[in-house]
Amino acid sequence: MTAKMALLVMDVQQGIVGRYAKSPDFLQPFERAIATARSAQIPVIYVRVAFRPGYPEVSPRNQFFAAATQNGGFDETAEATQIHPAIAPQQGDVVLVKRRVSAFTGSDLDVVLRGLGVDTLVVSGISTSGVVLSTVREASDKDYGLIVLKDACVDGDPEVHRVLTEKVFVRQAQVTTVEEWATSVRYM
Repeated sequence: MTAKMALLVMDVQQGIVGRYAKSPDFLQPFERAIATARSAQIPVIYVRVAFRPGYPEVSPRNQFFAAATQNGGFDETAEATQIHPAIAPQQGDVVLVKRRVSAFTGSDLDVVLRGLGVDTLVVSGISTSGVVLSTVREASDKDYGLIVLKDACVDGDPEVHRVLTEKVFVRQAQVTTVEEWATSVRYM
């Protein structure tokens, strides 16, 4: 049976890219993965983190997101929460908003995936220790097949990225590069 894939592009939004980009070609692996998916007619699903005005979804007990309420700028309309224009969604792409770290939590991702008949997720995103880790774990628990594009995942700590991609994700996912995945898609 042939897998029905979807590419997840997670948290590659202006406010987050700005914190992680260290070179002009920072988004190149994401661009390549998106182009590969589109050319193979694999759905591209963008997931962004954002909150309603006033942050009603954020508990003061949530250390990670409580900081966003104090600093502001992460509501649904803020520039920081919009997909980075270098990899802007095109007609036919799906854009979802999530309210927590995992792409599944506070979004309708699972409903969209089931509607599309997807059984395998190709995962990319910022950060490896945040959205990627949380989504891989939850997707595995939901019995999705997983492919992690290690060069289209970024973390502020290179050692954490290495440990996750070389030791943790390999227990639940195929871990590969964008180029290796692109080559395999050409031969499907």
